[in-house]
Order: sequence, then C-alpha cells, then structure tokens
Amino acid sequence: MADDGVMAHDGPMTAPRPVAVIAFAGAQTLDFAGPLEALAIAERLRPGSYARSLVTPDGEPFVTSSGLRITPDGALTDLAGPIDTVIVAGGSGVSEVTEDAAVVAAVGALSRRAQRTASVCTGAFVLAAAGLLDGRRAATHWASADRLADAYPLVDVDSEPIFVRDTRSGTGGDVWTSAGVTAGIDLTLALIEDDLGADVALAVARWLVMFAKRPGGQAQFSRPLAAQTAERRPLREAQEHVQANPAADLSVDALALRANMSSRNFARAFARDVGITPAAYVETVRLERAKGMLETSGTPVEAIAESCGFGTPETLRRAFARRLGVSPSQYRDRFNAHAEAA
Repeated sequence: MADDGVMAHDGPMTAPRPVAVIAFAGAQTLDFAGPLEALAIAERLRPGSYARSLVTPDGEPFVTSSGLRITPDGALTDLAGPIDTVIVAGGSGVSEVTEDAAVVAAVGALSRRAQRTASVCTGAFVLAAAGLLDGRRAATHWASADRLADAYPLVDVDSEPIFVRDTRSGTGGDVWTSAGVTAGIDLTLALIEDDLGADVALAVARWLVMFAKRPGGQAQFSRPLAAQTAERRPLREAQEHVQANPAADLSVDALALRANMSSRNFARAFARDVGITPAAYVETVRLERAKGMLETSGTPVEAIAESCGFGTPETLRRAFARRLGVSPSQYRDRFNAHAEAA
C-alpha cells in the first residue's frame, strides 16, 4: 500500500492511456509541467495507467516563458497510434502557434484521433484556431477571456470557472479547457478522477500538497479584486458602501442617490471606471460574502441569503448556479473548513 493509503498495483491492469502534452517556445512552464507531474504521480500509484509524452511543433528543445530550456520527447507529427488525451499548454508564445496553419492543422488532426482534448490557460486559443471550440463552452485565463471571445465569436467563453468540460458530441470527444497556470493541475486531477476514480485523484492532490481537489465550478479568483477601484470619489464611496452593506438597497437608483448623480450618469460612469456594471459589482460582492460564510460557518443557507442581500435562498441558488456551477450546499460541502477536517 502506498504512503497515502491508496493501494498500488504491481503491474498494469489495462493498457496505458497515451497522453500527449503539447508545448512550444514561450510556453508557461506550469501549464505543461503541472499536468505531467500529476499524471506521473498517478502512474506511480497505479502503474501502467498513463504513457506520457511532451511534444512540440518541431521536436526541438525550446525555452519557456520563465527561461527554462526544455528538451521534448519529439515532434507533434511524430505521434503515431491511438491517443487517449491531448493537452495543449498556453503561454506567451501562443500567438505564433495560432498563426502557423500547419501546426494548427496538426493539433486538429491529433484531436480527432483522441478520446479527449484539453487546453491549459491560453492553450484554448490553439484549440479555437483549429475550430475545436466552435459552439462549445470554454475557459481560459481570466485576463485573456475577452480576447478569446473577440477573436473567436463562435466560442462560448466563460471567464469564471477553473475548468470547463464540454461533452457535446463532435470530433475529438470531450473537450476540456482550464484557466491559467495551476488550474491545469485541477483539470488534470479531474481527468485522473474520470480514469482512475476519486480516491486516486485525491491521493495525487495530497502528493502535490494541494489544499483540495477543486471542482471546475469554483471561480478563478475573487471578482471584487479584479474590478478596478474607481478614481472618482463618489463612485469609490459607492463601492465602499456596497462592500460594507451587502444587504442594503443597492439598486442603481439608490447608489446614484448616494453619489449625488443621476441614475443614468452613475451607471455609465461606474461601468467606465470600475470595468463592470453596478448590478454585476453588487452581485459579485454579495456572492463573495456568501462564499465566505459558507466556507467558515454553519449558518443556514436561508440566513446567508438574507444577510448577504440575496433575499431568498432561491435567488442565492440561482446566483451560485450561474456564476459557479454549483449550489450553495454543494459549495459548502466542498470548501467548508470544518467539513474538510471531518
């Protein structure tokens, strides 16, 4: 038995699943190293589970965005035989990759041979360039979500989740896309869970010293931190009022009155200075407050909904489903510190 309590087998139970991780010059190191490390640990726990390879467009050594020089196993076009999973890394060099029609075509062809296709961070741009995300919901790094949506309007870009699994039928099987950097490990843990079960995935997470195996529905980051602080004092004070009083009347009219502005001018100025609408900002602050209470207390959902300004549990549930892909109760089960300790 392995140290983590998960039984290790002496030999492969089935043929190893071939996994090809695609990187390139300027790739983000953790985008490909994180998934490869998670798969390597899974292989140690379940010998014969995965046959891993790191490939590049030309098979030559490359330098990552952090300056590391990496020697791959070979070229993208060298891959022969069946492929279980394709994972495309992201990074600063992704623009050159998407502009290379031959490389994009090779990625598309490889995806059509695979059971699953995945991307980490801005690797989603490569999948999108190959047409693999058309009509699909997809995630990427929050800072690149708008750029992905503008460049590929057929892609349903979701900037919130850590990763997205789109199971719509099409070539290449399921398509998984993740947010940036460490989110690639979360995505890989989900792939491992699909293949080997939750116990192995959790054991891999423990070996990686991760706090928890996060579900794809968890938000990438705290949205209030992403929103800008308004430069104009009346707008900044309105933001402070929202954060201090999430259960108050925070309609546009009420906030505009506090700022001594017309509702129309307030809404326009707020969106321009802060980067999101007043309504989106209010919901985000309320959602963050509710998440904090669910994570740290046993307060009933009904009371959380009221104290955070959602009014009713149903309104709170709709906000969680839309923004996080889980219910408040599911979020509490996964992230409450007391539940984790138990």
